[in-house]
Amino acid sequence: MDRRRFLKTGLIGCSLAASPFVTPVSFASAPWDTRLVVILLRGGMDGLDVVQPYGDPAFNGLRKSLKFSRDSGAQDLDGFYALHQGLSGLMPLWQAGELSFAHAASTPYRNKRSHFDGQDLLEAGTAVLGGGKSGWLNRMLAQVPGVTAQTGYAIGRDELLLMKGKAPVADWSPDASLTLSSQAKRLLEVMYHDDPLFCEATAEALEIVDSLSPEDLENTGVPEQSEMDMMMQSAKNGGNHLKIAEFAANRLRADTRVAAFSIGGWDSHSRQEVVLERPLTQLQGTILTLKAGLGPEWGKTVVMAMTEFGRTARENGSRGTDHGTGGAVVMAGGALRGGQVVGDWPGLGTGDLLDGRDLRPTADVRAYAAHVMRGLFGLDRAVLEGAIFPQLDMGVDPRILA
Repeated sequence: MDRRRFLKTGLIGCSLAASPFVTPVSFASAPWDTRLVVILLRGGMDGLDVVQPYGDPAFNGLRKSLKFSRDSGAQDLDGFYALHQGLSGLMPLWQAGELSFAHAASTPYRNKRSHFDGQDLLEAGTAVLGGGKSGWLNRMLAQVPGVTAQTGYAIGRDELLLMKGKAPVADWSPDASLTLSSQAKRLLEVMYHDDPLFCEATAEALEIVDSLSPEDLENTGVPEQSEMDMMMQSAKNGGNHLKIAEFAANRLRADTRVAAFSIGGWDSHSRQEVVLERPLTQLQGTILTLKAGLGPEWGKTVVMAMTEFGRTARENGSRGTDHGTGGAVVMAGGALRGGQVVGDWPGLGTGDLLDGRDLRPTADVRAYAAHVMRGLFGLDRAVLEGAIFPQLDMGVDPRILA
């Protein structure tokens, strides 16, 4: 552990829930009673496979092994779109009006198709790369008075630019620990013994950790040691995504109102039918676990799962797809006006494709997030199009919420 990492953890002067000894997830509590969960689908999810536009006459011609077939297990949604069989367990939500999709959506990112740049732009919520070092969820929290570190949670091992910024947020990871070994304590004491800035603060921080009681843990919103041990063991045994969802639901039932985490594994250059099986299972399990864990609070919740870019309209020679542009957003929750696929469909004909290869975006993915936040949290349109999403034109309300 070096000074840079110690400073970064924010132990000094922060709540225990935001310290490095308890961390990696992000949550937030606020003056409102509605909830928002943002899931980043890292790797570029193929929206054309997940929400298949089989009603477009060009679709099956572009995809030989990934084409729509009524024998494949894909579930018809509305006579034009079908849901990938890997998410068939979500069909009861669709039928109950608690599942929706937005198609042909993208960030302003074009042409380069780099995962890193695409993810940075998605999380920053800006119109151009390098537009800022904060994330749009954090900037949203910064606009609301009364927000505390428990209002928003960043969950998981990934460092989420989405939640970085001036507003306080809490972090948690399934492999976090509430205890410090005697060797770790001694290391901290030796490292900062002669440091005029950190010596006293380190001693105070270690006293806080040593003095924590179960009641203290409950008041800070951090799971007790036994609960954390169970989560850590589960992470070792697999099912990490379910533990993250369970923890998120637990906090969202309490003071937290915003949670964010990621699910990876969507980069499907070859054998896409095999590659997508795992992340689809994780996404489905995460959404169903959130619904079960939230109970009645599910009716006040929107889950938005978004990715950095879509994939090519045409299947490649390896039975996969390559980095593209237009993609899909997966939305779930009892606060939705569900059972719909929103967005203007651009078509898949040769003259319709962007650069002759990609689904052409007809909507900015940031606009969907902005309309959800306006409906859930009552934020002013000017704030959303300026401070939260610079240079965004939200356009017409797509009527996502009930």
